[in-house]
Amino acid sequence: MAAVASPTNTKRRTYAILIALVLGILCGLAVHDLFPAYISAAHQVAALLTGLFLRLIRMIIAPLVFATLVSGIGKLGDDTLVVRVGGRVLLWFISMSFISLLIGLFAANILQPGYGFSAPLPSDISSLKHPFEPVEFLLHVVPTSVMDAMARNDILQIVVFSVLFGVALPAAGKAGETMLKWTEELAHIMLRMTDMVMVLAPLAVFGSIMGTVAQSGAGMLLHFGRFLAEFYGTIFVQWGVLTLIAFLVLGRSIKRLVGELVQPVLLGFATASSESVYPLLLEKLENFGVPTRISGFVLPLGYSFNMDGSILFQSFGAIFIAQAYGIHMPWSQQFLMLLVMMLSSKGIAGVPRASLVTLVAVLPQFGLPEAGIALILGIDHFLDMMRTATNVLGNGYAAAISAKWEGALSDGPTEDTL
Repeated sequence: MAAVASPTNTKRRTYAILIALVLGILCGLAVHDLFPAYISAAHQVAALLTGLFLRLIRMIIAPLVFATLVSGIGKLGDDTLVVRVGGRVLLWFISMSFISLLIGLFAANILQPGYGFSAPLPSDISSLKHPFEPVEFLLHVVPTSVMDAMARNDILQIVVFSVLFGVALPAAGKAGETMLKWTEELAHIMLRMTDMVMVLAPLAVFGSIMGTVAQSGAGMLLHFGRFLAEFYGTIFVQWGVLTLIAFLVLGRSIKRLVGELVQPVLLGFATASSESVYPLLLEKLENFGVPTRISGFVLPLGYSFNMDGSILFQSFGAIFIAQAYGIHMPWSQQFLMLLVMMLSSKGIAGVPRASLVTLVAVLPQFGLPEAGIALILGIDHFLDMMRTATNVLGNGYAAAISAKWEGALSDGPTEDTL
């Protein structure tokens, strides 16, 4: 079972992250304005602090996803139950993705963030080019080697292998029971390691924010302030819509769920990496009453198929680029673009800038210049912070709703040990 953090420890962690955020901004501004000679050193310190934390998290992601997913499916036991839970949650993911795309599309058309926007374009952004090929995507879903998938932290491939492995356990008899117990213990150990790594989260938050602000300064924030404000405002509308839909399913308990999700959402916002939040999100969902057999099954799927913030950015960013270049897109073309984005967004990795790669893949298919992505490269870190926070919130809601649908949601920390 995931460790149930005491309210005191939870508050201390939250305050520590908030303080790290503020200190990171202040120190970054001080370095940029008062000590410009140390900007390079500040960037190196930031890269060290953030890099160490993310490496430690990524070190445990693959075995944790494998263990929680296999044990979750193994505890479900019945193959029909796996299909039912998986089918329901995938339908939820598709519905929320489409709603998120629509919110981004309508917001961009109403707010028109691209009009009057101009910025120098770098000559080479070829590193972002990664054209979307449906056949290649479908082939990529199935790993040629699970060890290779785990080495690359390819969540989608790990999910496919883990689901098949978990479904096969009941047919293995006693060997399957032994393996189920082994994966439960492995998940328990990995969560203990997570508690150790999370102690460094405030340092990673400080380094990430300080390095970015030290390099860009307040001037960049002011120059792109309008676009940031409009995107953040759109995300807040999305939060309201997602919370309202979740309320229709969960009722008044949504208030307690939101309270549990504050720290994971805040950590996701600060680090701009969904991977860094996964273990903490498991813990908070268990505090809310979601059994690990449900969260351990839903969250890994959500990390590939339910990136609500990332997918909203797809439609919002594409319309922004069209407006910035003065390209008119009829509504029919915009809705066709949404359907393509529904496919291309699936399997987005929970790492920074993954959304940019996917957006670049879609732009040429609708006559939009790939170079337009350079207009937002300078502030993408701040966009990615909000995208990641939204991804965390959406997946937290999805896990809780799945537990509700299965009648497995309790009023507090579950006794469903890993």
